[in-house]
Amino acid sequence: MHIVHPDIETYLDSLDQPRDPVFREMERLAAERKFPAVGPQVGRLLFMLARTMGARNILELGSGFGYSAVWFGKALPPGGKLMLTDLDETNAALARRFWGQAGLEAEMTFLVGNALTLLMKQEGPFDIIFNDVDKEDYPDTIDPVYQRLRPGGLFITDNTLWYGKVAEKKPDETTRAVKEFNEALRNHPGFVSCQLPLRDGIAVAMKVKP
Repeated sequence: MHIVHPDIETYLDSLDQPRDPVFREMERLAAERKFPAVGPQVGRLLFMLARTMGARNILELGSGFGYSAVWFGKALPPGGKLMLTDLDETNAALARRFWGQAGLEAEMTFLVGNALTLLMKQEGPFDIIFNDVDKEDYPDTIDPVYQRLRPGGLFITDNTLWYGKVAEKKPDETTRAVKEFNEALRNHPGFVSCQLPLRDGIAVAMKVKP
């Protein structure tokens, strides 16, 4: 199922603005690997959210080879910090290379391992935590993320409409986990959240209670 009508997607792509060539290289790599990078439309959203709130300390849960990280890095000021996580050391090496190509001045740290395990080891507080782990683990991210965000911080999650499968009457196990996450996030007393039907769905939640 298309989240956005293909003709609208084509139109939105036609409004694409010039961007650092490193993004083109990363997008080509994502296409070759069939890796679901967030793409330029979501990337710009991440950039604007981070820049608007003056984020200085960001954590990514599930970073791949760093596509979304470069968008965040473009928004961070000199001295800002971005922590990436992924299971694959090869992705870590690629992310470091792309970060260098982009000429970013913020500090980037890449931790290799299970993102949820690594999250538990962080004290925070973070301005933004971006979530793109295995979908079955989505429900388990909410409370640990809440505890490590500053008041007013943002919890941003990718793939929350999951190819439109969230609307199916008989969802599979992965889709049920995404739906459970969406409902738990909506009902969490410490977050105000919204769902954006952009690309594969983006949830943006703000921590409103300390």
